[in-house]
Amino acid sequence: MALYAFGSNGSGQLGIDSKDDTAIATRCKVVSRLLDRSGIPVKVVAGGNHTLVLYSTGQVYMSGFPVALAEHPGDHNHIDRMKFQVAELNCSDNVEIKLCSATWEVSTLITADDHIFTFGLGSKGELGHGTRSIMNENLCPPIDRTFIPEGASIIDLASGLQHTVIVLSNGEVYGWGNGRKGQLGEPAEIVSEPRKFDAVNFKVMRAVCGREFTYLVGDQGQGQHAVLGSDKFGVRSHAPGSVSGWKDIGASWGTIFVLHQSGNLISWGRNDHGQLAPRNLPYIAKMAVGSEHVLALTAEGKVLAWGWGEHGNCGPDVDKDGDVKSPWSEIKTPDGDGRQAIIGIGAGCATSWLWTDCA
Repeated sequence: MALYAFGSNGSGQLGIDSKDDTAIATRCKVVSRLLDRSGIPVKVVAGGNHTLVLYSTGQVYMSGFPVALAEHPGDHNHIDRMKFQVAELNCSDNVEIKLCSATWEVSTLITADDHIFTFGLGSKGELGHGTRSIMNENLCPPIDRTFIPEGASIIDLASGLQHTVIVLSNGEVYGWGNGRKGQLGEPAEIVSEPRKFDAVNFKVMRAVCGREFTYLVGDQGQGQHAVLGSDKFGVRSHAPGSVSGWKDIGASWGTIFVLHQSGNLISWGRNDHGQLAPRNLPYIAKMAVGSEHVLALTAEGKVLAWGWGEHGNCGPDVDKDGDVKSPWSEIKTPDGDGRQAIIGIGAGCATSWLWTDCA
């Protein structure tokens, strides 16, 4: 397995040992331990200047500079932050991470036994620790989890620009951070500790977060869904009545995407840079939604990109405004001859990722 990245890189968040943006998929590097033998990436999440990669082994690798770490250079080697390194929490070295997410400046990790760790800079409650506004990963205590009912567990985690949401196995939803647009339910305010969503009238299965909204879906067969928060770009008012048969969901800062089990991708919301799903897409097996762009992996193993690619996150084929020229661009495998099959994709804040089945 090999991990590649392209796009915005001003803080070394691509983990390619430089701070230069790139439109060409470039192999990621690691400080210690062999990244290529840490299992297979399960999820890639990225904030404004940092990246987290969760592997099937339960390890999380980090790159880039969350603001909180950049303000404390004595605690971390800045050169190393341009390569991936294992996240080190203040607990057992053998801790297994099952979920991760990132706001602009805060990272959230959830362990297999449902301990919630947050670190970074959170001036609007993003850390979920009350009035605490800054934490480093090797010093952070877990969030008090007494709000989780007995017998329930955390099954999903998502973050937007300044808020974070978790979904429990009993269908309840909790969130914290900036909720001034109603993205964390009512009252619409900053929420500094996990607070339950009271207005949702169905059992929630998944959640994703946009810039100022939260999107929730229920049972795949029933198709129940809800958008909470700002209606900017019509993300609430233009939502379909049902999304039955959904396979995966995603959200950019102003657009919502629903991938159906049929391989059909629907979307609604912002489209000033071509963010909405293009017409006549082939069968989509997987998708990864970034801040204003999307990657899609087809059944044939091709990676398609569309939306705003001003930092190279949609490849080199963009116009003067950074928009993809055609309905979509195809991202070639790094070797260019098809020998490496792309098996996974990820997207963040103007950053893109792919991983192959060859080392």
